[in-house]
Amino acid sequence: MPQVTQNRVDITATVMSLAAEAADLQTRVDELRQEIVSLDERMSAISAALGRCPDV
Repeated sequence: MPQVTQNRVDITATVMSLAAEAADLQTRVDELRQEIVSLDERMSAISAALGRCPDV
């Protein structure tokens, strides 16, 4: 295979690999954002519950 053709194949494979990795990372970012939202909701619920507790 000529060098130019090999370079194009390598570049194409690299781009495809990076695109797949970017998609995986975006999925993980979305999951982490949802976890942060969930954590914030739990913290707010706990804070509200503690606010209703009588002082000891």
